[in-house]
Amino acid sequence: MDYQVGRIGRVIVAKFNNGDEILNSLVDMARKENVKAAVVYLVGGMQKGKIVVGPKKDELPPKPIWCHFKESHEVFGVGTIFRQDGEPKIHFHGAFGKKDNVKVGCLRENAETFLVLEAIIIEIEGINAVRELDHATGLSLLKLLPTS
Repeated sequence: MDYQVGRIGRVIVAKFNNGDEILNSLVDMARKENVKAAVVYLVGGMQKGKIVVGPKKDELPPKPIWCHFKESHEVFGVGTIFRQDGEPKIHFHGAFGKKDNVKVGCLRENAETFLVLEAIIIEIEGINAVRELDHATGLSLLKLLPTS
């Protein structure tokens, strides 16, 4: 295990309106605000989402099991923002539910807000980290870099 110790920087609160794209909007906001490392919390409604709910088999590289949402779902989850090739990259896991059907997964492709979605972004300062493509898994994984 590798780790670094940082501190809380800015806190950004965002309200997404019905139909707003979620991941692209978070990336745009992180780019505009020059966020290099952060935790992001989401709570609200989502529609037209696409998540990964696990690998088909426990092997590398993993072949994802995709779950598509075509109607509204409640969502709550947490993610991180780190840079990959200089651009913000979101890694978000959440619980997505409609009636008695709840799925937990990784939001990989863009989704739209249903009614309203709130985002709280807590910037982390003093961390030297990026995302890099890991060829064994085919995933963009967190890499801690030496601190200066």
